[in-house]
Amino acid sequence: MRILLTGASGFVGRQVLQALSAQPCELHLVLRERTGPWPDDITASGAKITTSPDLFAETAQWWADTCKGVDLIVHLAWYAEPGKYQLSPKNLDCLSGTLAMAQGAVQAGVKRFVGIGTCAEYDLSAGFMSAQSTPLKPSTPYAAAKAAAYLALSQALARQGMSFAWARLFYLHGEGEDSRRLVAYLRSKLAVGEVAELSGGTQIRDFLDVREAARQIVDLALSERQGAFNVCSGVPVTVRQLAESIADEYGQRDLLKFGIRAAGAFDPPCVVGQRDVL
Repeated sequence: MRILLTGASGFVGRQVLQALSAQPCELHLVLRERTGPWPDDITASGAKITTSPDLFAETAQWWADTCKGVDLIVHLAWYAEPGKYQLSPKNLDCLSGTLAMAQGAVQAGVKRFVGIGTCAEYDLSAGFMSAQSTPLKPSTPYAAAKAAAYLALSQALARQGMSFAWARLFYLHGEGEDSRRLVAYLRSKLAVGEVAELSGGTQIRDFLDVREAARQIVDLALSERQGAFNVCSGVPVTVRQLAESIADEYGQRDLLKFGIRAAGAFDPPCVVGQRDVL
């Protein structure tokens, strides 16, 4: 099987690359151009590499040429800079670029397309999210662009005879996490004995290690299942509980200061996924 992977240098993509590298397949990575050498995990994969100055600006024909001989696309690339991605106009570029990719994939005869979505596509007032029954109600440009990609591709690709699945990610943490994200922030502070300033910590979330998320994504990609699926733990945990469990590793609960920071603009009280058996 020949698998084309986008976003292999990202937080989730690096773990998906590692998981796919253990499979009996040929890997083809589409990556943004860079001046320096590739990270070790990318070179060690032995994958074919195609570069682009901006893969979301490429045409459908470019993608058709790039996807020749490919059986499966796993599309993780998207603009995701913490603190900026939710409201960024770049989400529209990512949406249009994804649709151009899908058009090219159809032209090239790709058999299966797996895209990555977000739990923020859902109506978050539901609290507990089911891929089969919770309605979509995105409230940010990021979530809306992801939902639009899902809706367009689920209809268009089916009519072209292409298998399609969509993996909605919940709250991931782990190796390679940006320092501005919650768990990385906590570890960076606690490791050097500094105070970690937090919100009230009452928010209930579905936290999952990125390596387990990658395993779920790859299992879905290599299956024949179609439609939308949650990539999650299915376990409700408060931010306070998570922070305290991490602080206990350092013996530093006293460094957690709750109620210092205001809750974020997009910070619903409860977001937990219903686990899909993949």
